[in-house]
Amino acid sequence: MRVIFTCGGSAGHVNPALAVAQQFEQKHPGCEILFVGAERGMEQRLVKQAGYPIETVKVSTFERAWSWKVLKHNLSSAFKLPVGQHEAASLLKKFKPDLVVGTGGYASYPAVHEAARRRIPCAIHESNAYPGLTTRALANKVDLVMVGFPEAADYYKDAKRVAVTGTPVRGEFFTLDREQARLKLGLMDSQPLVISFWGSQGAGHMSEKTVELVERWASEGRPFHYIHAAGRDYEDMTVELGKRGVAATDREIRPYIDDMPVVMAAADLVICRAGASTIGELTALGKPAILVPSPFVAANHQFKNAKVLADRGGVELMEEKDCTGQGLYRAAMDLLADGARRAAMGRALKQLAAPNAAQDIYENLIQLMK
Repeated sequence: MRVIFTCGGSAGHVNPALAVAQQFEQKHPGCEILFVGAERGMEQRLVKQAGYPIETVKVSTFERAWSWKVLKHNLSSAFKLPVGQHEAASLLKKFKPDLVVGTGGYASYPAVHEAARRRIPCAIHESNAYPGLTTRALANKVDLVMVGFPEAADYYKDAKRVAVTGTPVRGEFFTLDREQARLKLGLMDSQPLVISFWGSQGAGHMSEKTVELVERWASEGRPFHYIHAAGRDYEDMTVELGKRGVAATDREIRPYIDDMPVVMAAADLVICRAGASTIGELTALGKPAILVPSPFVAANHQFKNAKVLADRGGVELMEEKDCTGQGLYRAAMDLLADGARRAAMGRALKQLAAPNAAQDIYENLIQLMK
């Protein structure tokens, strides 16, 4: 059996594909799995880290704003489409997949589109509450559309078949409980752990607000353990903290949280964006969170993701325009002081979880191949 997973751009598109790839490996020892992504995407690091081979196709983003600069960029992206399609066709001809699965991002378009054209069984999975441009463009071409939120199914009325599966979470997230994870991190006391991250690309204004949070945290005597992943803003953050006289260790402020399953399992509170992959992890583990959706994503879909959880009492929702470092710190301290509320939030999140999402997606895909 040969399966292609194609995805790109963010961890939210890559991690669900990795979770399903693990299902195929476990149930079909010896099956061949190939990932297809963009040359400079997040997928390059995550897929290689997971031990899978990855090939690249030429793709570029499409901007939704209007200006001559954006128009020039979009025209350039349009001219790259045939190149990416040709590269995808060559990969499919060489690899001869029995199945092609796209999990979002521009990088997933060429291979899925080419698979549909060649009548190779193909499917897409959309983790977000509101569909991305790529999944909308492919919805009526593929054999199956799978969605993470029941609310998302209504957007695919022209699809051949739609299945609500939830968003899969990698198996590593379920190997440790809170106490085991804390021991692995070397946390021997009773202080709670707060973790925060805004994405691998950094987050500009939110990183500035995080500096304020860290400064307040340090000035208050570090009342909780803290780990923040700064992404591309790491150097700027550490320089600014140094200017403010805040000594934060490499363990506390990191470029990236490579051991996310361990850190997430140990956390008592998470402060982050509202990408679909992260939401899948929060619900699966029942981790209370303060979500600050990115206002710079297509159709404001992160806000829609977060609102699904906030409406059910699982998270505290803050919009970026109303968010400050001081406000984040106060909200975190209020939640840490209210164990009953955090427990209730955890229960609400667990009710939204799809713990069998990877298995459900696998079974849908096997049925599709049959």
